[in-house]
Amino acid sequence: MRRKLVVGNWKMNGSRLLNAELLAGLDGAGPWVSDVAVCAPYPYLADVALSLQGKRIAWGAQDCSSREAGAYTGDVSAAMLAEFGCKYVIVGHSERRAYHAESDQLVADKAKIALAHNLTPIVCVGETLAEREANQTDVVVKRQMSAVIHTLGHCISQVVVAYEPVWAIGTGKTATPEQAQAVHALLRTQLHAATPKSAEMQLLYGGSVKPDNAATLFSQPDIDGGLIGGASLKVADFAAICRAAG
Repeated sequence: MRRKLVVGNWKMNGSRLLNAELLAGLDGAGPWVSDVAVCAPYPYLADVALSLQGKRIAWGAQDCSSREAGAYTGDVSAAMLAEFGCKYVIVGHSERRAYHAESDQLVADKAKIALAHNLTPIVCVGETLAEREANQTDVVVKRQMSAVIHTLGHCISQVVVAYEPVWAIGTGKTATPEQAQAVHALLRTQLHAATPKSAEMQLLYGGSVKPDNAATLFSQPDIDGGLIGGASLKVADFAAICRAAG
């Protein structure tokens, strides 16, 4: 049986004081049995790593370079993250795809280099509102996933996949459990064709997940947890979502 996973994506939020208060609050919250992690902005990663040392919450980054090293000002390599004990790295978030023009292939390359340094990439896929209204959801998410499958080959089973409909991120709108499950089932079928371990892979849902809808979403057969944005910045909300996962 797949373990549930709940990952908080802080995005470009936080401060040293607020982060310390948040992590201390989460450490005292619970109980939950699911795997839990937080992905913080780069400047705070060392603080987060120290705060969570020996604790039940893992940590990760929100992006990494597709390059090993070199003259790439402003980028952070997977090797640098791994040196500090990073476990997860988000790649291909819709905000990176939209604001930084990241292509499907670039996302796949980032996933590949993350795996090479023993990081677990959380590969994000999802459609815009215009694409959903044009009945292109299946085409879009399969295209995004195909690039990663083609690049990683048999290693695809080592990634976590997060389906985040762009129209539901930070908007207060959430895909219905049935809508989310349909896309997760589609992705698992696509992954099954690429790896016999598809049934073991964790597929997360993201997009305005809150304490009052988390349990219903996570009860769907192919949804194994969530990638949580705004709610991950509030101790009570994030803890409630973690408990909803099990």
